[in-house]
Amino acid sequence: MSSGCSIRAIWILNNLDAVVFSRRFPLVEKRWRAACNAHNDSDQLFSALPTHSDLTDAFLDRKHREGSAQGFGIRKSNSTLGSDSWVDDPITRHIVGLYINKEEEDIKNLLWPLILHTKGLYSILILPLVEPRHLKAYARLCKRSDCGTALGMDDGLSSLLLDLPSVTGAFMVAHAIGDIITGDTVEPEVIVSAAPSVGGLFDSLTGSIGISSRAKPVAPPVVSSSPSSTAVPGSVTADAPKIGSRPLDKDALRTFISSSMPFGTPLDLNYSNIFTIKANGFSATDLPPSDQKQPAWKPYLYKGKQRMLFTIHETIHAALYDRDEIPDTISVSGQINCRADLEGLPDVSFPLSGLHTANLEVLSYHPCAQVSDQGLDKQGVMFSPPLGNFVLMRYQATCALGPPLKGFYQLSMVSEDKGAFLFKLHLMEGYRAPLTMEFCTVTMPFPRSRIVSLDGTPSVGTVSTSEHSVEWKIVTSGRGLTGKSIEVTFPGTVKFAPWKNQRLSSSSKSSFGIIADEDSDNEVENASNMVNEEHLMEKMNKDLPPVDLEEPFCWQAYNYAKVSFKVVGASVSGIAVDPKSVSIYPAVKAPMEFSTQVTSGDYILWNTLGKCPNVASIKR
Repeated sequence: MSSGCSIRAIWILNNLDAVVFSRRFPLVEKRWRAACNAHNDSDQLFSALPTHSDLTDAFLDRKHREGSAQGFGIRKSNSTLGSDSWVDDPITRHIVGLYINKEEEDIKNLLWPLILHTKGLYSILILPLVEPRHLKAYARLCKRSDCGTALGMDDGLSSLLLDLPSVTGAFMVAHAIGDIITGDTVEPEVIVSAAPSVGGLFDSLTGSIGISSRAKPVAPPVVSSSPSSTAVPGSVTADAPKIGSRPLDKDALRTFISSSMPFGTPLDLNYSNIFTIKANGFSATDLPPSDQKQPAWKPYLYKGKQRMLFTIHETIHAALYDRDEIPDTISVSGQINCRADLEGLPDVSFPLSGLHTANLEVLSYHPCAQVSDQGLDKQGVMFSPPLGNFVLMRYQATCALGPPLKGFYQLSMVSEDKGAFLFKLHLMEGYRAPLTMEFCTVTMPFPRSRIVSLDGTPSVGTVSTSEHSVEWKIVTSGRGLTGKSIEVTFPGTVKFAPWKNQRLSSSSKSSFGIIADEDSDNEVENASNMVNEEHLMEKMNKDLPPVDLEEPFCWQAYNYAKVSFKVVGASVSGIAVDPKSVSIYPAVKAPMEFSTQVTSGDYILWNTLGKCPNVASIKR
């Protein structure tokens, strides 16, 4: 059996757990049955595809057994032998097994591996082709008595999945279909200056007084079979229709599936390419050069003004504790987005620098790219660019420059309905020009408390409040911070509505907010004589309704502040592309533009005086 990716079947279920779309691939299914017959496994394995009703019953049964569609992911006291949670691996929340026509959880009824991807109101199930021995190996894991996978063991689920590239391909198919269902078929952002740079002294003078051309995102225009125009810098045009605002577009799904994975083998999952081919077709002028092979990711040859754009987009995730016993954690996820408006089928090459400085943990390239090592800190990258905007590479790295914002946040409850807080933050410490922080905002969320009043004045910026949050704008758009670091403070107090009233109001809206009246009355009476903060926090947390799992940072009533910012001018990981080192073969005159932007992801300041979640990290 080949080592590539082939899909046996696709099912899409709605929020009522009914199958609303499905597609089977008979050719791949024939290969599966042939593999079962070759190993005499036809009677031992579930070799046929289930009906819609059987699949729905099995899916509902798994939801009931595992607690939700995705399940626990870990073995719990109520996990049953043979279930996904019995394997005790979090990946089983995304790679699931269903027992079809189950009288008992036996391998004869097991359908695996099913890739489960939830997007919007829909659950997408993708069944890739694997060998019968892989299904048997998973069935053994479901019956194993020990828990989890010991370090160094080769018989765990992770080791099994490493031998299955079809699972990775199935994930890509699931995400592509999910984007089409919800209309999230968005091209990666590439930034281009709205006005050309003059350079030299003029740029230095205008930059020093805050006058500069504003960078804007550019999206590829809809490609016709004979394109003759180019996109205007700064313009944004849609490549594909949005279909998430109307019911499931089955015609769009059928077109995408039949074009992107003929006979069940994924070839090109770029929806923009598929839509463009369907809308425009091909003409006699679209023939590629006779001496060159046209790749699948470039169905049309570009014609028009030639140029190249590179954008490094990095996202910083951080958990800052300001505690000796808990180290801060900072990570950077980045990608290099590219747009190559080049005629013909040229090859582009450049040296990628900063690899050693960035201390890369994960690095992956677009299929069009080839990579060669050029030393400890450089890699040579050569690629035949696709049409329009695309992600050339993705990576996980460390923050070589350190966090753009650091400091501490403290919140202490001085009474049941009043808290005193203090921020002391350093912005852009160690950052030099041309790095610029365009904006920075700190938000204190209070999802389980209603704010009545706020008293306090920050040393810099403005403050606004809503019913459940306080927002502090430190750096506002249009007044960026360049070439210097600043220290800012914000002391204050926040007053909440009485907790008893909030509980009573919550109980009228939610079933889990109902608490015995006589108990709450007794607690309020006793609290008037107790000012001890530890007692107040314990009492308040006791009355809190359960936290939704969808809000991972909603830890008790209050305990963190979230930071949002944007930094431009250079990457914080050290990854860099020198536009002067980019070469094109055959040689053409094409201007190069390079930009970077760094944005905050989950950038959290945990309350130094409160409880906070943390995990042990490996010392290197």
